Amino acid sequence: MSHTVIVYHSGYGHTRKLAEAVHQGAAGVAGATAELLAISAEGELPAGAWEKLEAASAIVLGTPTYMGGPSWQFKRFADASAKPWFGAKWKDKIAAGFTNSASMNGDKLSTLHYLFTLAMQHGMVWVGTGMMPANSKAAQRNDVNWIGSFAGAMAQSPSDSSPEEGPLPGDLETARLFGSRVAETAVRWNR
Repeated sequence: MSHTVIVYHSGYGHTRKLAEAVHQGAAGVAGATAELLAISAEGELPAGAWEKLEAASAIVLGTPTYMGGPSWQFKRFADASAKPWFGAKWKDKIAAGFTNSASMNGDKLSTLHYLFTLAMQHGMVWVGTGMMPANSKAAQRNDVNWIGSFAGAMAQSPSDSSPEEGPLPGDLETARLFGSRVAETAVRWNR
């Protein structure tokens, strides 16, 4: 049985909603289980989280994009991951990432590159979205992968929206499909 852990920070609840969609997709894959680990407002993980990450088949990293990069709370977690790094505890695990910001661009790709680099530092195997972008004239805002990301899932939530209003349904469906892809990859990888 493959196990995917989604470790994320959410400042206002929008990224949490995205993490829940990734979790829903990962948990729906045959031969796979999934769980969420929230990074607190102080940048801390709950008790037992490091052990859960070490035991995971796949780790999905999630953070809002603030000022062109991850939140400081996520960065604190990433810096603390030096301890498992020294023991190569995450080496050869499946890795993936997602982010959300208020602007359509908001330099989200910089955040995904940060997550990718963190995963590469740990010797992990990165999984992108595997989705074609919705970039035709007929495309609608709620189409899957409307933002057009290949490196990881991206979402946009207007700065004045509540978590109930954003991310939009198309971004959440993109995240759900992304979670499924990551879990399916972990199942195949762990055979």
